[in-house]
Amino acid sequence: MAEKSQPSANYRTWPVILALAIVSLPLVLMYAYLFIDTITDKQPAALMPDTLTLRHWAFLWQTPPGRPNIWLVTLNTLIFTASTTAVVLLVSSMAGYVLSRLNVPARGFFLAGVMVLHAFPSVTLIIAIFIVLQMVGLYNSLIGVILVKAAIDLPLGIWLMKGFYDSVPWEIEMAGVVDGASRFRVWRSLVLPQVRPAIMALALFSFLSGWGEFILPQVLAPGGQVQVLSVYLSGLIADDNNFDFGTFKAVGVFYVIPVLLLYGFFHKYLMNIYGGGSKG
Repeated sequence: MAEKSQPSANYRTWPVILALAIVSLPLVLMYAYLFIDTITDKQPAALMPDTLTLRHWAFLWQTPPGRPNIWLVTLNTLIFTASTTAVVLLVSSMAGYVLSRLNVPARGFFLAGVMVLHAFPSVTLIIAIFIVLQMVGLYNSLIGVILVKAAIDLPLGIWLMKGFYDSVPWEIEMAGVVDGASRFRVWRSLVLPQVRPAIMALALFSFLSGWGEFILPQVLAPGGQVQVLSVYLSGLIADDNNFDFGTFKAVGVFYVIPVLLLYGFFHKYLMNIYGGGSKG
């Protein structure tokens, strides 16, 4: 019966695949033309390019006047994104477990407070955050913007991890407690492996959120030595005298390559995010 149902299943799904391919075709063409424009030159208003060139990618081996080195900016972006992701994962994985399993005082009030914090957009808090960072001496530093970004992303991370911890059967933990393991050992060795899809998905979401963040680094860390790629890219638009659209596109392609690679390696964890805790 399974062999007979397979062709009919494929027959039902191919129209959906064809429709998705047709809808996605303009996006594929757009990205293809975007890359072609970074390695070619063409006359104004012309559709087809005239010559091949690498001058739009010259920012990779020479620093334009008045701008920070692209590799320093990329390093700052990686440090900012990786540090934010690490803080969100560490705090969310522990706080979500506590809220899911332990009878802490004012647990409901704390959960409501987390949701309220998540409801406020970061732009509405930017002035207060700016003043606080200036007072504590962390303005225009990567540490300051990392702490702010992690604090803003934590409410979502905590709620996500709590939901996945709720789906893990109690019997797994009880077996560890009966064997004499501590609560921390049970959490680290028995519970965390059950919510691995959630951890990987949260890591990916946090990384993408940090990689694409613009407002916080622009306001809180605008200096050239701590600049990130989103701020660097916006600076190209603001430079009216030396603006090169080809270079702007090349930096945009350079900016998106790590995201595409990361999604290519870890997209299966996003597909499993609704699977909850796995039985072990």
